Amino acid sequence: MRKISLFFIALLLITNIKAQNSNQDNKVEIIKCSDFRVTKTLKEIAETQPAYQNVLKQIRKESEDKKYRLPYKAKKNANALPLKEDPANQKTMGSRQSQTLLNSWEGILTSSYPPDPSGAAGPNHYVQAVNSSYQIFSKTGSSIAGPFTLGSLLLGSNEGDPIVLYDKYADRWVITEFKSVGWTSGKVLFAISKTNDPTGQYYTYQYTSPQFPDYPKFSIWSDGYYMTSNQSNQKIFVFERDSMLAGVSTSRGFYKTFTPATDDGFFCPLPADADGQLPPAGTPCPIFTYEDDAWGGTSIDRINIYTMSVSWGTTPTATITLASQLPTQAFDASYNSTWQDIAQPGTNMKLDGIGGVFTFRAQYRRWTGYNTVVLNKGVKVDATSGQRSIRWYELRQNTTTGEWSIYQQSTFAPDNLNRWVGSIAMDDNGSIGLAYSVSGSSNVYPSIAFTGRLASDSLNTMTFAEQIVISGNSSQTSNNRYGDYSHTSLDPVDGTIFWHTGEYIYDGEPATRIFSFKFPANNIGVSETNKELSFTAFNNNGEIKLKINNLPNNHELVIDLFDIKGKLIEGKKLYPTANSLETSFNSFSLSKGTYLIRIGNINSNFQKVTKILID
Repeated sequence: MRKISLFFIALLLITNIKAQNSNQDNKVEIIKCSDFRVTKTLKEIAETQPAYQNVLKQIRKESEDKKYRLPYKAKKNANALPLKEDPANQKTMGSRQSQTLLNSWEGILTSSYPPDPSGAAGPNHYVQAVNSSYQIFSKTGSSIAGPFTLGSLLLGSNEGDPIVLYDKYADRWVITEFKSVGWTSGKVLFAISKTNDPTGQYYTYQYTSPQFPDYPKFSIWSDGYYMTSNQSNQKIFVFERDSMLAGVSTSRGFYKTFTPATDDGFFCPLPADADGQLPPAGTPCPIFTYEDDAWGGTSIDRINIYTMSVSWGTTPTATITLASQLPTQAFDASYNSTWQDIAQPGTNMKLDGIGGVFTFRAQYRRWTGYNTVVLNKGVKVDATSGQRSIRWYELRQNTTTGEWSIYQQSTFAPDNLNRWVGSIAMDDNGSIGLAYSVSGSSNVYPSIAFTGRLASDSLNTMTFAEQIVISGNSSQTSNNRYGDYSHTSLDPVDGTIFWHTGEYIYDGEPATRIFSFKFPANNIGVSETNKELSFTAFNNNGEIKLKINNLPNNHELVIDLFDIKGKLIEGKKLYPTANSLETSFNSFSLSKGTYLIRIGNINSNFQKVTKILID
């Protein structure tokens, strides 16, 4: 009986995919840049700005007037699974204690509800943005410039939903936000640094969206900057990255409409955001959504993966394809119809739990033999208690077949606290960091915490004990709006350092925090010898020399040399001897710049990435 059921489920999935993939065309709606400017440096901008404290009230007013949430639709299927407890629930706290909090400091002061913090690290700076301002810090927390209003940079708009990206493949900074036009249409605003100095000049671009681009989420891909948003007719936007980085005033964008399965409420697909190696040109960009069987459109909970293939040329074209539908462990993604979800101590006021979406970002990485994406979303842990927490996933794509699968998944709920607005990433060792807000018991006010796991740990488990980074001291009682997202990024210089910015509550008001953390080296297979992997790479006399010691075994290793844009320069397959290996690549013909070296053994689940500078 079980085999028959699985057969019909598989048949249903194949039929559904074929139906949704039919009648695909490649036409797109082109949008031209309607306003292009080259800004002054931030030092020059600062000379014309009023004191930041004097504009806080106006920023707050604009944020409250402009930001809204579409109502969330009630369950259509009362018998949707799970009926009670989440079956993927991790009920116990991890026992590892050796995670390291590196830096932690107070983020931008804001009185906006919600603050929507976003930020990223570069080689020497950390840039944070909130509703509706931004600031440049050193990587130890000293303020370098700002805070400034977003409007001082982005064509006068302070409406918010900012996203900050550091495009390490181009060594440039990207700051974005939206702008409404009567709530029927809107603008998408970009600021792209002219150089790698975030305090210098920026190219600013404005594009028109046919509908208001609520909750915009951006990603970096080889053929463009991708954007999704919460629109009644779902669209994927792509902007001409190479041209925008060069400061071309006629840089184009386009959008293509598609029809993902949705509950008709608050909904936003999430595009893959490249980390590590940039995907080679021509690689379709994956777009992620999910379906809850409570919505009535499916009998199983699942993740849907769409891919978008883009061709710019004289007339841009694109095709969106439903590539995979992955059944998951049952989850309950339902949220209160008025967004009263997250309990706080000492008050009946609950906070918005942000349901219906994967929360920012969908980090994409390329490894030997497979690609990974890590995702997270809010779910209900238990129908009786109403507790809510975070379901996280690691997806893998076989690079030979192109097929996606769920490698691991779990709901992190080791106690009775609520956890939400998570953001997840994977480091160069394959270890995963997850940071989020936490609240709920008699003495845990809305605070910020993180957990994680090593690649060698048992699957489906966050093995590190949760660490509270900053504790809130009060509950928010003025309204239920909390940060719609947080942001975890990876350090572009040291790929084992995670950076996060999120929200907590201090004296009843929203506050933001910026911090970095890392996990110890992933010593898969060598723990019994108590030796850590040693991987050194250096350039000398026209040769990139590699020396690798304390490998987990003597299985065949794949060793690849890439440029920073993801182009494979040379690859080789070698067998270690006595768990060690030495080899080299010729570097005489290489241009100056940063290169990536990746070693991996798919059979041993062993991966490692390092960078080398050719100067």
